[in-house]
Amino acid sequence: MGTAGTHSGKQRTISVGILSAPQVEFCFGRDYAATEQDGRVVIDGEARDQWYFSGSAGGFFTLKNVQIGKGFHWQRYQDQCFPGDLELIAREGCVIAINVVGIEDYLQCVIASEMSPTAGFEFLKAHAVISRSWLLAQLDKRDEVREGYSSLECDTPGELVRWQDREDHEWFDFCADDHCQRYQGIPQGNPAMVRKTKRVTEATWGQVLWYDGRVCDARFSKCCGGALEEFRYCWENKEVPYLKYARDYKRPAIAGGIAATGAQMDLREEKAARKWILGTPRAFCNTRSKRLLVQVLKDYDSETKDFYRWKVEYTAEELREIILERTGDDYGEILELIPVERGVSGRICRLEIVGTKKRRIIGKELEIRKTLSRSHLYSSAFVVEKTPDGFILLGAGWGHGVGLCQIGAAAMGERGYDYRTILQHYYPNSSLENIY
Repeated sequence: MGTAGTHSGKQRTISVGILSAPQVEFCFGRDYAATEQDGRVVIDGEARDQWYFSGSAGGFFTLKNVQIGKGFHWQRYQDQCFPGDLELIAREGCVIAINVVGIEDYLQCVIASEMSPTAGFEFLKAHAVISRSWLLAQLDKRDEVREGYSSLECDTPGELVRWQDREDHEWFDFCADDHCQRYQGIPQGNPAMVRKTKRVTEATWGQVLWYDGRVCDARFSKCCGGALEEFRYCWENKEVPYLKYARDYKRPAIAGGIAATGAQMDLREEKAARKWILGTPRAFCNTRSKRLLVQVLKDYDSETKDFYRWKVEYTAEELREIILERTGDDYGEILELIPVERGVSGRICRLEIVGTKKRRIIGKELEIRKTLSRSHLYSSAFVVEKTPDGFILLGAGWGHGVGLCQIGAAAMGERGYDYRTILQHYYPNSSLENIY
């Protein structure tokens, strides 16, 4: 890690919350243990309101037992190394470990956390641009005064519709997990990945996606399932011109470039959505190539075998228990799961749960995914089949499907598309700009 190279090395710094626990163990030149006591951080018997360990250029520190994948089925703990400085504060009975780090050094770790060293260079460059764009867009949002902003659209006995976007963190700029971006530090024992991510950030230094005088809020997910969703069906009910519907496939033009596909089905319609989800349409992300998937799926992600099309089965009692655990609402015996409204990718954004004790419409997509699974359902693009004992959900994709599809983008890179073309495919109407 470090910033020596083509660029000056001057970077805007951000703060990333890595770990919160009653005791934090770390190595910064030597081993330490920090504990919380009466609202202060105690190290070696000395209590302070704040501890700050400043790393030298190119140095790093190690945090032990860092939780990753919180709330997801791949949740686990790792020892992780980070560039930059370490700040320790005490809040709510815990020690919070915060990494103060330059944006470009942060991005090197994000790329290594999301992808593997076998990933194609053009794909990694595209991801560096969108990760940088997303981060800077969030900082811009935080600095705005947004009067009347609310993530709750409807909360009545008959309907709950809300979205769950990245909330501002109180003690730091970003967290280190999927809630913001995966940030798992320097790849330990993998110098090839360190060299590669450094080349990627050098090649895209300061590049962002740009629209209408602002940095783009460049969303991404693991697998779109063949169709990109629009922003308004997952978050605020507004049009975002660079986060639009598209098929995750382009037919090669006869003479250079890429050409759009022909007429498309309207996947907001139930009949069309069912046909789409139960089929296996051609798409960049429709692949089982182990050589390609290893570029995108880390070891714990690889535990998810089916993602383009998937199947989940529940007994009626099991589904009742899951919904009760996740929401606190007892619907009684679950009788029906009825799609009320779908987005342009076929993802359900309003779903009616019908039980013997109550019925209610819920949305948007993440609310649905969290309600119907003890971790997170792969996506809300699914159809429901009733069985004598319960329900089968047959679904498409992994994640919200808005913006770049990581598996699709990796496939585009493998087929020879450069990173500019990849970005234009997933973020139409945007431009690529250098802002520093």
